[in-house]
Amino acid sequence: MKDFIAIDFETANECPSSVCSVGAVLCLEGQVVRTFYSLIQPEPNYYKWFCQQVHGLGHEDTDSAPVFPEVWRQLEEELGGGLTLEELGLPLVAHNSRFDEGCLKAVFQTYGMTYPDYEFCDTLTASRRHFGRSLCNHQLHTVSAACGYILENHHHALADAEACAYIALAIL
Repeated sequence: MKDFIAIDFETANECPSSVCSVGAVLCLEGQVVRTFYSLIQPEPNYYKWFCQQVHGLGHEDTDSAPVFPEVWRQLEEELGGGLTLEELGLPLVAHNSRFDEGCLKAVFQTYGMTYPDYEFCDTLTASRRHFGRSLCNHQLHTVSAACGYILENHHHALADAEACAYIALAIL
């Protein structure tokens, strides 16, 4: 796989629609060509302690951030060059894609946006097939290191999306 968009969301609470940041990496012909990162005002707008412990974000970071529909328009403008992601027709790649796809579907529904049924590829599943039991686990930072990419800022949405992109380039 050489053409795709790696994507990662962080959430404010247990609700999948509560995305509070997004990172995305556009890869074309096996090269990272553009990246995108934004904070997002989550919906519902409250933070759970355990989520804050994971990614370090809170109200002070997102209360003045744009809401998801505005961020998604910006993401499409920056990565799509005038095309929507649906028009680009590239698969979305995520590590544990069930989580990120679930977030995307939930936040589209929350804002009454039509979900284009994006194609998702999962680097977690691919890692389990590719590496099997040769890794101690298949967490993002472990797999990215096995693929030659050291993830230094784990749970920052753009850093995680970059790690995912390198995994996809190495094993998908």
